[in-house]
Amino acid sequence: MYTSYIGNKFLHLYRKRYNKDESYSGAQFFEEVFFPLFFQDESHLMHVGQSPFFQKPAQEDVAKYGSRSLAQFQNLKNKISSGITSGATYVGFAAEGIQATSTGQLTNMNFNINEEECYASWIGEALAIGVNGGFAMLIDEEEILLNLFKGWKHYRKFLQQTPNVKDKQIETWNGHWLSLTLSEDFDEEDFNYNNIEAAEGIGGLAIPTQKWSKVLFRLSRRYPSKEIVIYAYNLSQTNTTLGFIKVYLPDIQHLYEFRDKVFINKEGAVLKDEHIESLETFYNFKSACRNGSIGLSAMEPAKLREFMPKGSVPYAQGKDFKFSNETSFIHYHLLKLWIIAMLNKTDLHQLASEVAKSLIDFERKPNRGKKDLDTLSEDTRSASNIRTFIDRLTLILEMENKDVFRNVVDQVIRMPSDNFPLFVTLIRFEYAYQKVNNN
Repeated sequence: MYTSYIGNKFLHLYRKRYNKDESYSGAQFFEEVFFPLFFQDESHLMHVGQSPFFQKPAQEDVAKYGSRSLAQFQNLKNKISSGITSGATYVGFAAEGIQATSTGQLTNMNFNINEEECYASWIGEALAIGVNGGFAMLIDEEEILLNLFKGWKHYRKFLQQTPNVKDKQIETWNGHWLSLTLSEDFDEEDFNYNNIEAAEGIGGLAIPTQKWSKVLFRLSRRYPSKEIVIYAYNLSQTNTTLGFIKVYLPDIQHLYEFRDKVFINKEGAVLKDEHIESLETFYNFKSACRNGSIGLSAMEPAKLREFMPKGSVPYAQGKDFKFSNETSFIHYHLLKLWIIAMLNKTDLHQLASEVAKSLIDFERKPNRGKKDLDTLSEDTRSASNIRTFIDRLTLILEMENKDVFRNVVDQVIRMPSDNFPLFVTLIRFEYAYQKVNNN
């Protein structure tokens, strides 16, 4: 299982970082570091279904070993040394019996899983990054693994300070911890536990799961020129594997680059990093992973299609954007920023602005039926395909021979068909913004 690979990778880094001999084993790490931190206390940091830590030990074992947790730990060691491998001892593996829901993973093939692999799988799972949707990510990156390890002791302290908060959420904690450590101004010595807020949920207070998009946004800021591979999965009553997903961090980083080009130095239009990170996505994590890779397109804003022309893309509604308060202006800039980054051309943003202004001027032409002009302008902005768009602009050109209209026809003809719905939506946004400012 990939959990054991990550666990072994971490052990190699741990030996190197903390000057341990190469013979320092996963079993030793589990005994000296992992068990005291994760399971010795009554509140546990992680949950592994059907493992001895999930089950009540016999009273005679508690008396023999001195405590409930020590008895559970001994039972785990006994199960691992017995050579009978299951998801209770080797995290992510199949169930031991044939009646369990994860028995579809059972096979008569001999994997020769040794004790070290079992201990490593626990360590690897403790380095998983939980994201919304019930999934977790494992990332084979040295800095990330060591940062997550540093967060374990802080999770234990967090639980000690907030005893009413649900325990066994190490993956969820890791999602928040990683996001914090990737911030430029993060200082572990000044870490404020109030930065991670528990929320009321089913069964009481719990740490809310981090948004997958926020984790990737933070990663793109830290590694702006790096492509990484994540392993995405879920371990529950039925194990789910999304597989190895390539994440194009430079592609996602384009949002910040275009933010700096387009919005910085424009009064009243500055988008902060936290605004970008707050972006809700159209795709959930599972859907984003479906193509085998994640880039800027997977970060499509959740409500963008409400404002795209009907028929241009699935679920497009053709609504006009309404400005009501400061939040709506931030939302407007976020939607526009993503489109500009996808089009990858700032000059198309300028062209969209010019087209919007020209359409507004066109609607105000004297000696023409205002209703007809408004309808033609609306039809142009609502065009769901390139042909309709050009047809409407041709009619406008017969009445308003402007270079900007000729230029946009030339640009649209050469534009990839996938980009057209985004470009015409950008015109719609610019039109709505200029209408508000001109009234």
